Amino acid sequence: MQRRWNMLTADAVKQTSLQQSLKIHPVLCKILAQRGIESFEQAKDFFRPQLSSLHSPWLMKDMDKAVDRILVAIDKAEKVLVFGDYDVDGTTAVATVYQFLKRIHSPLDFYIPHRYREGYGVSKAGIEFARDNGFTLIISLDCGIKSADLIAYAKELGIDFIVCDHHLPDEVLPPAMAILNPKQTDCPYPYKELCGCGVGFKLISALAEKMDMHPETVYEYLDLVATAIAADIVPVTGENRILAFHGIKKANAKPNHGIKALSKLSAFTGELHITNLVFMIAPRVNAAGRMDDARKAVQLFVSESEEEAMHYAEMLHSDNSDRKEADKSITAEALALISEHADWKERKSTVVFQSHWHKGVVGIVASRIIDHYYRPTIVLTKSGDYAAGSARSVPGFNLYEAIHACKEHLLGYGGHFAAAGMTLELDQVDAFREKFEAVVASTIDPQLLIPEIVIDAEISLKDIKQSFYDILCQMEPYGPENLRPVFLLRNVTDTGWSKVVKEEHLRFSLRQEHMTISGIGFGMAEKIHLLQRKQPVDIICTINENQWNGENSLQLRVLDCRTVDSTL
Repeated sequence: MQRRWNMLTADAVKQTSLQQSLKIHPVLCKILAQRGIESFEQAKDFFRPQLSSLHSPWLMKDMDKAVDRILVAIDKAEKVLVFGDYDVDGTTAVATVYQFLKRIHSPLDFYIPHRYREGYGVSKAGIEFARDNGFTLIISLDCGIKSADLIAYAKELGIDFIVCDHHLPDEVLPPAMAILNPKQTDCPYPYKELCGCGVGFKLISALAEKMDMHPETVYEYLDLVATAIAADIVPVTGENRILAFHGIKKANAKPNHGIKALSKLSAFTGELHITNLVFMIAPRVNAAGRMDDARKAVQLFVSESEEEAMHYAEMLHSDNSDRKEADKSITAEALALISEHADWKERKSTVVFQSHWHKGVVGIVASRIIDHYYRPTIVLTKSGDYAAGSARSVPGFNLYEAIHACKEHLLGYGGHFAAAGMTLELDQVDAFREKFEAVVASTIDPQLLIPEIVIDAEISLKDIKQSFYDILCQMEPYGPENLRPVFLLRNVTDTGWSKVVKEEHLRFSLRQEHMTISGIGFGMAEKIHLLQRKQPVDIICTINENQWNGENSLQLRVLDCRTVDSTL
């Protein structure tokens, strides 16, 4: 697949100033300047994040009200229900707040709505569970900000709500006792990008402070907060960077029993990084809600022994195996459907439907299809008497607006710029497909249909030294707005040892001047002819460390390769 190469720039004055104060490689200073770091002090905060730099939780609007209401509940021995979404952010948030409250309050339980029976967010079934079981306070985590009607219903039943959320509020706010959400327009909290678990963490931080508890009492849950930050794709900047940095340290030093059990089941024995939380822990936790019931994800994280955690981890591991099998088979079916229709390959969008596909994986399948056909994609299946599905976009295209333009064919829809969901009558699928294609074709910039690789800086092989790599490692944890640096290497040639491995990957062996280095390009076997020409090529890569026979060496992870006569 053809890709666009886009080289980032940096303010030369800021870059030079950083180099003078930090005394590190100019390329590293360029990357720091691109990421908004302009001074020695900012660099120090970036490389050495301190928990003492976290903002006071009391800066968040309604924090005093939330804490006071919980203290009243404790004083009166009220039954408190901790309610959360079924994804990683929601389940870790529930586990965090539930475990903390359990230290100081016993009439307590948690509730996770069933993805298919109740849907996303605060549910009527959840409120009625609270009513039937005598709960008078619900703390909602990672949801609730858009549930004005349901929270009003709870209020009629004599049930108070504390909403902890990070999604954008609507104009009409729910009638809760307190709303903790830094995205409220009148909330003075300085950092706006906390995940749901992060907001929950601020709540227990305020409670601990009010009750004169040691800060370590809340730091015990930092590995769960880091897992939520990693999985929810929030910016790894500011407080999120501090929380993720120390959460990963906690996950390596003294992990939550659930994280330890999932690591063991994954046969992982190395040092955990944020990528492990994203690709090893998060899919297994999400699989519980996708394939069955996410309550067991919370049970995993609140387990009091390794044995108990392993019991739930095995359930999640099994759910994830089922998820992977469904994902694989449905993706294959969907790609076959597309290949059977020649005109579909020329379209600017993809909408596929099969009644038997598992609803829990259609969003994942949409992302998989984009890997093959890079365009806005919707995967639909049958849900009851209707068709329902998930949509995924390509960067830069507003998916929600495109779906909104097709609303005459839909019963309901929701989402945001990059992802959405919808429900429609079965007999509207074909009409919706054609309308969506017409809307996308008439509005999308053709450039957005070519995947982009963003390059941080150009380097030479002589720059790739252990000292250079060590500083790159100190830029972790990586994530949105602090991605792993991507480099351009110009005019490198094959040493003669590059080869295809396992039929689809390309093992690079490259030379530039008198320096050589190896690398791996996954799924890049078709590029072997560029190296066999024995002519210089340009490559885009990241740098990592390869461990082999007890020895470590630096290598490249090659992302793309092309002839030097191509323009950047």
